[in-house]
Amino acid sequence: QVQLVESGGGLVQAGGSLTLSCAASGAIVSIHSMGWYHQAPGKQRDLVATFTSDGNTNYGDSVKGRFTLSRDDAKNTVYLQMNSLKPEDTGVYYCKCNARTPRVSYTTQYWGRGTQVTVSS
Repeated sequence: QVQLVESGGGLVQAGGSLTLSCAASGAIVSIHSMGWYHQAPGKQRDLVATFTSDGNTNYGDSVKGRFTLSRDDAKNTVYLQMNSLKPEDTGVYYCKCNARTPRVSYTTQYWGRGTQVTVSS
């Protein structure tokens, strides 16, 4: 089993910055992809940024140029630096990874519990 623990959410004024962290722990053989998704109130969960299994980094259109995803492989941790925050960035940010665990040949998708980000206007 893999656990994802998110941190760094909070309340910030428009134009401000926050950094989110997501640490994966447990019986991990390898992490194939890892990133962040955003769910605004009453909306579906959308991609913010993710490292993909083929070595790329994908960003959602609404955050390109404002958010930066980085990683520390030694710690199985990804960071989301969020700059120039807008009220529409408000919502719950969920971390997701696809990881392989011992004794299986496939990857499994895991989600964190989410961290709240509120951007005031």
